[in-house]
Amino acid sequence: MLRIPTFGRFWGIETYMPFWRTMRSSILPLSSKFKVEGSGKSFKIRELEKLQRELSREVLIEPLKKEPQVVGGVDVSYRGKWGVGVLILMRWPELEVIQERFKIGEVDFPYIPGFLSFREVPLLESLFEGLDFLPEVLFVDGQGIAHPRRFGLASHLGVLLGIRTIGCAKRPLVGEAEEPKDRKGAFSLLRHEGEVVGALLRTKKGVKPLCVSPGHRMDMEGSIHLVLKATRGFRVPEPLRRAHLLSRRLSLGLVAE
Repeated sequence: MLRIPTFGRFWGIETYMPFWRTMRSSILPLSSKFKVEGSGKSFKIRELEKLQRELSREVLIEPLKKEPQVVGGVDVSYRGKWGVGVLILMRWPELEVIQERFKIGEVDFPYIPGFLSFREVPLLESLFEGLDFLPEVLFVDGQGIAHPRRFGLASHLGVLLGIRTIGCAKRPLVGEAEEPKDRKGAFSLLRHEGEVVGALLRTKKGVKPLCVSPGHRMDMEGSIHLVLKATRGFRVPEPLRRAHLLSRRLSLGLVAE
């Protein structure tokens, strides 16, 4: 059983059409499902490192055998102690929005590089409760296996939910790679401790590359292929871009404490 910390309470709204067009919504009260000893500042880094190493054994690196029909993107924005998690579901390959969800929750876990999943997974996992179907591939704003213990946010979510995930981070957390050529589709492999863990992928000419890495049930080739196919004139894949825009807009409406 996966054991991750949960803090505070969550609530939110789901919509079945783009947020700005309709608001067929329902309140979704949620309760904590996963617990870990200690909370807030009393957690122990070494215990969390051990947990990540143990759970990383559950990560599967495998090729994408067929194109998905539905993909998703998740993102969290913050306002004081509050986090706004957003899930966008899109029809593939049209990238047409078919469902949006958000949850708001009090986040009591600090930001620590390498431990982002313990801050964001509880809120993001709650977005998937009660869904009629899961996305076949989920784009995640964070690392996959390009992580000190090969268990970044994308890997954590993938193992927890049992779905294919791809990590799309703004910069590498570990490893070394050459700067890719300045053209869309150019990439250089990211290596850490002698192992290929990701790639620096140029998704648009003239912008910084993304750090792309398999999260769960994906390989490097398939991850690069889907990220490029999901990128429509911006640096990040469209499901992630839309999730970020909505989470950011909703967070601006919160009162920071």
